[in-house]
Amino acid sequence: MGVEPENTLRSFVRAEASGMDAIELDLHLSKDGALVVMHDVDVDRTTDGSGPIAARTLAELRELDAGQGERIPVFEEVLDAVSSPLQAEIKDVAAARALADVIRERDLVGRVEVSSFHDEAVTEIARLVPGVRTVLIASRWGADVVDRAKAAGAATLALNIRRLTLEVVEQAHSEDVKVIGWVVNTQDHLRLARALGLDGATTDFPEIRRAGRFTA
Repeated sequence: MGVEPENTLRSFVRAEASGMDAIELDLHLSKDGALVVMHDVDVDRTTDGSGPIAARTLAELRELDAGQGERIPVFEEVLDAVSSPLQAEIKDVAAARALADVIRERDLVGRVEVSSFHDEAVTEIARLVPGVRTVLIASRWGADVVDRAKAAGAATLALNIRRLTLEVVEQAHSEDVKVIGWVVNTQDHLRLARALGLDGATTDFPEIRRAGRFTA
């Protein structure tokens, strides 16, 4: 998020207070298998530590400052801190399996949508949690991107707004696949999202809700 420390409980509470339709977060596995909330593979950019998340236990990750005194949260803490729908991005199949356990245990099929850049992770979470809503993300893609989404069982594509074309949107919609754009942080991008007829968009700035209702 652009107005609070990224991927912290404070940022999620702020997004919910701003009235966003849903909150997007990123999940990695710690060394001891905890679902920790952070965007990058390494802790370097957003904390006072260094090195890969997977090399540290949850206890070790808890010792890091994630910005303004915030600590790295685990997925379950976010579930308890906000009541908004969540879009959880998973980085690999291992994270898909860990997330599937939480979704089943807490009956979250109706609340949590799962996204990933990796087709196999989308396929795996759909296999493990029947009925879960899934999103295939892409920054660069080929002419087969809609077919990829359908093959993975994803009902939605999340595509880079800077490369998105009306042709792709129309093809997706003709196949009953929704399209959301990321990251919509400017008025120009917001106008483009509307012109393309997108089903939604992701933003780092909840205040953009005044002009459109999207995912934080």
